[in-house]
Amino acid sequence: MALDLTEQAAGKWSLVWKQPVSNPTAAVIEPTLPANCRFSSGPTMRRANAAYLGNAELTCEGSLGGQVFALPQLPGQSDALLRVAPLDQPVQSLRLTAREPQATILAAPDRMQVLRSYFVIGAEHILMGWDHLLFVIALVLLVKRGWAVVGAATAFTVSHSITLAASVLGFAGLPQAPVEALIALSILFLAVELTQGYRETWTRRWPWLVAFAFGLLHGFGFAGALADIGLPEGEVPTALLAFNLGVEAGQIAVIAIVLLLRAAIIRLAPRAEAPALKFATYAIGIIASFWLIDRIVV
Repeated sequence: MALDLTEQAAGKWSLVWKQPVSNPTAAVIEPTLPANCRFSSGPTMRRANAAYLGNAELTCEGSLGGQVFALPQLPGQSDALLRVAPLDQPVQSLRLTAREPQATILAAPDRMQVLRSYFVIGAEHILMGWDHLLFVIALVLLVKRGWAVVGAATAFTVSHSITLAASVLGFAGLPQAPVEALIALSILFLAVELTQGYRETWTRRWPWLVAFAFGLLHGFGFAGALADIGLPEGEVPTALLAFNLGVEAGQIAVIAIVLLLRAAIIRLAPRAEAPALKFATYAIGIIASFWLIDRIVV
């Protein structure tokens, strides 16, 4: 969810927001204004494609510095980005979540605010986005060797960064429905490769190339998630860089955990490695198959 609070004249503010919705009966989220603000016009809501668009005019007494803006109805794992643009002052971006649905507007915004907010969003997206997470885990299990894992992970990062940037900047784009189905297919493909045991398949021989190819698809998936949150106007390069760095940090953490777990099993219970790998392979394959069928049918 993205919100834009812009001061049009002294004490006169415009509030616009976009709430992505997948369910036609989803409830409209209404913001709670700072204590020194009131609606002078609106709010008005309209449905456009898969989103609600809100618009309102506000009158605020004095500065918004130190005031609280809230979205108490944010559901589940939802994120929202509030962009505050006062007259003749730096723009600031504030992140709200279902856990912390309110944020304090700063009197003197820190220019690192956007970088911090979007870095956290990127890291959380890879750690909570199970499809991207399972792809990375399957890739590490398939490649195994240290430098080969680094090469494949780097190729995946480079490729999804390319399509993410191209999509966000408007140079390329794909509908989200087929992208999500193809992402599930990419995970299923790696699961099938894992069932080949230690046979030298084309994927094992050139893992970086496979990671690069599928990373292009995952980049479009990241772009869809970022579109739901929104990018702060005038700060797109900074936000995009921070999001990518956050994704990369989360990805490195996942790779490190998988490698450490595998090393611990080999050292402490070497006979358990093959059964554990087999269990993980079939679990990943079953989940990916379910996602693929679900995303094609729906």
